[in-house]
Amino acid sequence: MEMSDLTGSALDTGPAENALLLGIDLGTSRSSIVSRRGARKTVLSYVGWPRDAVSKKLFHTDVVYGKAALDNRLALDLYRPLEHGVIKGTGAKAAPEHDRNLEAAKLLLRHLVNQADPGREDVLYGVVGVPAQATVKNKKAIIECAREVLDAVMVVSEPFAVAYGLGQINDVLVVDIGAGTTDLCRMHGTVPGDDDQLSLTIAGDAVDQTLFDLIKKAYPEAQLTVNMCTQWKEQYGFVRDATDKIEVMIPVNGKPVPHDITKQLSQACSILIQPILDGIHKLVASFDPEFQERIRNNIILSGGGGTLDGLTLKIQEGLDRVGGGHVIHVEEPMYAGAAGALQLAEDMPNEFWERLR
Repeated sequence: MEMSDLTGSALDTGPAENALLLGIDLGTSRSSIVSRRGARKTVLSYVGWPRDAVSKKLFHTDVVYGKAALDNRLALDLYRPLEHGVIKGTGAKAAPEHDRNLEAAKLLLRHLVNQADPGREDVLYGVVGVPAQATVKNKKAIIECAREVLDAVMVVSEPFAVAYGLGQINDVLVVDIGAGTTDLCRMHGTVPGDDDQLSLTIAGDAVDQTLFDLIKKAYPEAQLTVNMCTQWKEQYGFVRDATDKIEVMIPVNGKPVPHDITKQLSQACSILIQPILDGIHKLVASFDPEFQERIRNNIILSGGGGTLDGLTLKIQEGLDRVGGGHVIHVEEPMYAGAAGALQLAEDMPNEFWERLR
């Protein structure tokens, strides 16, 4: 069986009796983990080191993670080590702080695994989801990141993991909208190949930056950050044609002032629609013509972006260009990738695990 989507090498034996199987979604914005024993945890993908002796005394620790790191970022050297779903610096152009980002990613993964409360005698087997078209170099960096945390690892495409976890492994097209990438994957009863997958950089982060730019253009005196825009998107984001006015408080010269951001928020969120439709069109048009109708009528949105108010309907309406279709979104977007990765951990044969230690 050809398993070109999976990264791994053969083990002499399968998972030991004391193996703790883990499904891991190591995401740009949020990272999630589920375990064979029922643990389900999510953390923001931030790692921070106290800047000096004063901040170290404040936190009583050498490293701060997740929301605590983001909320206290002024006292920390803050890192968000994943960019477009991969560790910063593993792309075509190395990031200036590659080593620090790699260390932050290792610590984030260790922190995430600790949330699953492994026992001291457990052997840790983890399946990690990555963007649909992550390069070999990117996948190798994830494996190196896991080397000090897991005993064995498997690296898979994130939308493939979502589809597998839903039991939708035939005649389905998954659109996974994360912070760093929007990944599309069509499934036809076997492990998807490169031609079955697309990875787009128009995703949650791009929405946040667009919203920031639009608000600054409309209200030049407003004092805001991209993080504030992220929070508004997550609370109020929509792409419907009509909605109630969305008003938020934004400082102007230090004084909170109400601002109507309804138009800007709609415009920012809507940048997701056309690239997704183009991606769906490409994957449908290049598929076996006898099976195109099946995947058009079985499109699943996942990831945090998949729950934007009105997005499911907008994507479905836009499918007229390929003859119509049917779109739904997963019920638990926060855990769909990790849960699918865990199911893969349960089912995959020995030869697709890579022993790390």
